[in-house]
Amino acid sequence: MNDTPGWASPGSAPSDGQDSGVPGPAVPADDTGSSSKWSAAQPPPGQWSPPSAPGTGPAIPRPTQGWGGPARGGGPGHGWGPPPAAKPGVIPLRPLGVGEILDGAVSTMRTHWRVVLSVALAVAVVSQISDILFRRYLLPEPVELDPNATPSELLSQTADSLSSTLVSELPSLAILVIGTLFTTAVLTVVISRSVLGRPVTLSEAWNEARPRLPQLLGLTLLLPLMSAAIMTAAILPGLLMGSVGGAALTALGGMAGLVVIVWLMVRFSLASPALMLERQSVLSAMRRSAKLVTGAWWRTFGVLLLTLLISFLISLIIAIPFVIIATAVDSEGLAGLYSGNGPDYGWPYLIVTGIGSVIASTITYPISAGVTVLLYIDQRIRREALDLELARAAGVAGYGTQPPGHGSPGN
Repeated sequence: MNDTPGWASPGSAPSDGQDSGVPGPAVPADDTGSSSKWSAAQPPPGQWSPPSAPGTGPAIPRPTQGWGGPARGGGPGHGWGPPPAAKPGVIPLRPLGVGEILDGAVSTMRTHWRVVLSVALAVAVVSQISDILFRRYLLPEPVELDPNATPSELLSQTADSLSSTLVSELPSLAILVIGTLFTTAVLTVVISRSVLGRPVTLSEAWNEARPRLPQLLGLTLLLPLMSAAIMTAAILPGLLMGSVGGAALTALGGMAGLVVIVWLMVRFSLASPALMLERQSVLSAMRRSAKLVTGAWWRTFGVLLLTLLISFLISLIIAIPFVIIATAVDSEGLAGLYSGNGPDYGWPYLIVTGIGSVIASTITYPISAGVTVLLYIDQRIRREALDLELARAAGVAGYGTQPPGHGSPGN
């Protein structure tokens, strides 16, 4: 272990080449490679008692899924099942199910609500005010499509409309990127402490996260730029053709580009926690994420998609009442919706809907960040026995002590 918020030296995963610092399955001391000479009738392993104090005996084997359930062959006392996994914080220290990942993210919000909600609320307010000011004063007029245009003219108008929409959304995307940057940085530290059951203050989380902000900014900007470059390369041939066939090629290229982007974004989805908790560089964090996701792409995609759906539903449930109120308060400002000239948003409408967006973001930001960090921890537990290091760092009895010269996670 090192003196970072992480729990192992970077690149120490078995997928990187097994390192001596990573715990692996224990080998029996009398294993000489020959066939066993023990009698077939041996006492059940559950009869052995764990060591009475940390570091005074062999480490307890890593718990696995299903531990802690009823013993086979009858009720209590009729079997020797392994003990339940240690749970010093918001998650049990074993491979996690999808429900446990989501529950861990919500539990972090409940346990550290002052820090979590302070960060999420501050970022949401600043982001929403910036977005409102931009939409009110800087949003360009939408490009109108001529229904009587020829196919080539319609294609040109559609391309102009898409370009105008993209340009108009770039500032909002930049605001979202900056907001996500700060919430990810601080909440990653908070979640890493909550896994160990340790308290954390806002100043401690900020001081821990601040040195990593330049690298995290580089990663946060690199991924959208990579996506934009892929999409541009995918649709550019069709746009250059400028015909009906070109429109079809543009659509096919756009779909192919979207598939590639989704695949890459899932593959690099664990890069931000790797960068923060292991103090990796931008490219090293991306490689680290790719190795952790290898063999678990569909599971990672499913968890992230479910989280996105939950966040969307929460935002929708919160936003609908505010949109109704805003429409009632500023019905004249929305007259453009029925005139065909586009909505003319007034201050009352923007302020009321902005309040709803702030509330929704304050709730969904921590959930999204929590799921990403816990997915990273889950993959390291499954591939690198990180649960043993976490148990030692949390001071769980029977898991030994930390190796000399290594600090606690997050210190």
